[in-house]
Amino acid sequence: MDSFTNQKTIIYSVSELNRNVKSLLEQNFFAIHISGEISNLSRPSSGHLYFSLKDERAQVRCALFRSQAQRLKFIPENGLQIQANANVSLYEARGDYQLIINQMQETGDGALRRTFDQLQAKLAAKGLFSAEHKKQLPLIPKGIGIITSSSGAAIRDILSVLARRFPSIPVFIYPVMVQGNEAKHQINQAIITANQRKECDVLLLARGGGSLEDLWAFNEEMVANAIYKSNIPIISGIGHETDTTIADYVADLRAATPTAAAEHCTPDGHQWLGQFHAYEQHIYQLIRNKIQQTTQNLDWLTKNLQQQHPGKQLQIKSQRLDELELRLKHCLKNQLSQANARFTADHARLWQYNPAHAVQRFKSEYLMLNKRLNANIKIKLHEPQERLAHLSQTLNIVSPLATLHRGYTLCTDENNNLITSTQQLAVGQTIKTRLATGSMSSQIQEIDHE
Repeated sequence: MDSFTNQKTIIYSVSELNRNVKSLLEQNFFAIHISGEISNLSRPSSGHLYFSLKDERAQVRCALFRSQAQRLKFIPENGLQIQANANVSLYEARGDYQLIINQMQETGDGALRRTFDQLQAKLAAKGLFSAEHKKQLPLIPKGIGIITSSSGAAIRDILSVLARRFPSIPVFIYPVMVQGNEAKHQINQAIITANQRKECDVLLLARGGGSLEDLWAFNEEMVANAIYKSNIPIISGIGHETDTTIADYVADLRAATPTAAAEHCTPDGHQWLGQFHAYEQHIYQLIRNKIQQTTQNLDWLTKNLQQQHPGKQLQIKSQRLDELELRLKHCLKNQLSQANARFTADHARLWQYNPAHAVQRFKSEYLMLNKRLNANIKIKLHEPQERLAHLSQTLNIVSPLATLHRGYTLCTDENNNLITSTQQLAVGQTIKTRLATGSMSSQIQEIDHE
């Protein structure tokens, strides 16, 4: 014991040793990055977290103080893979070598899936997924906007579908990155730009398939808010049918693939053409029925007009006059026959008695009767002639032709409609004027409504 002391060896106390080791560690390992799996996690009431970080062959104790733990974006659990920024230190009271964690984050798909679930719950609570906020898609878009990579397979598939289904709709492409840290900013700006330009009334947000990390740009809160605020309805077609992103939940319609999104935003052109053809046939049938009905009505009006035409009435009156004339002649003939019969009988009686004075008397009576008969005949013939002349004169007075002979004219439009007011005329219109003899066409240059 004396020999050991005489060598003037420096003797440390336990506290001094731990303090010096701590200082040595902190000076040589100021800040390090480390990854591993959490184990032996404990959560005391102080709010600090204590755990071990291990890999396949070793482990190290770690401490995460409350101020730093409150900033975590995930809940630490045993078995989680993390990456941490830490300082190497020593817990002097026990002499335990440990890491003081400054910040840490999950790594791998598990971290992304946890972040996805947390953001999904957050946005759902804000109402970004609610059905009442979904906008109606246009039946036939006036323009289709596509937000995707300009060099990916998705844009070729989408354009092929649009050209096949309804090639007449204009397409506007907003090229963006669909993967990487810059992708979310470009997608956000593309949605804003499309709303400002107002050149399309539906947007397709699309990209091909990939891993959860590849599709992560569509799980960013910035992109979700841009979709929610868009005045233009948005259809998402991201990845494959089994892939689901936050953008799918916020979008007004989620399609399984980019090609399915293109089909959702366009009608089937062939189906619409067939429907238009059916409408055309229906309209043609309606027009043909209307023309047929109008033609029948016109024929009925023409016949009715012919019945009321003055010429038709004149024919009826003329026929009636001929009938009366024949009846008059027949009546006169009968009267003459009867007179001749009486004359014959009287003449026989005269010859039978043959008195001279009776002959003279009968002769005088005969002359008188003959004179009366002729006078009656003339009267009977004169009365129908005067009536015929009166009727002809009356008919001539009301005849439109007589009006034309007095200097008046009749004007009709292109459809032979009689013009009775200047309200029926327009400058430059062609009208037809009927004169007493012939007709002429003229063009309206000025209208006076007085």
